[in-house]
Amino acid sequence: MTQITSSPLRDWTGALVERLPEVVVVSTSAFVTDRHGHVLLHRRADNGYWSLPGGRVNPGESVVEACAREVLEETGLWVRVGRLIGVYSDPRQGAIAVYPGGISQQFVNLCFACDVLEGELRASPESTAIGFFPPEALPEPLLLAHRLRIADALSNATEPHIR
Repeated sequence: MTQITSSPLRDWTGALVERLPEVVVVSTSAFVTDRHGHVLLHRRADNGYWSLPGGRVNPGESVVEACAREVLEETGLWVRVGRLIGVYSDPRQGAIAVYPGGISQQFVNLCFACDVLEGELRASPESTAIGFFPPEALPEPLLLAHRLRIADALSNATEPHIR
């Protein structure tokens, strides 16, 4: 395994990364707001950090299908996947995840704006809490990578961010 020697990379929590990830994974995340403009976040059961709903794209699935599935699994909400907010892959901006047991992955994430169609908000086995939060009062700790995605979503840029 290649060791990182020249660049102080940080994982999605902001912790220093001591070695390059074992694998690159395609994932999606969803920027969902309620009628008040509050942002949907869930507190992850695996690391205690707050994050946007999202996860890996499964074989045979499109990124749109993966995004909608992940939101439903993690929040109980059916969503319509809309505009692409950005593509996030820079390991210097929190695109590396280190899981319990030391498994390390670099994500290429596509973040989409989504609209709620129906459903009831509920936490999943992957979450310890869930809710909508005002953008100026997001809960902590918030994943480093997701902080950037939320800022990009709120920027109302006309073109997707490539980071």
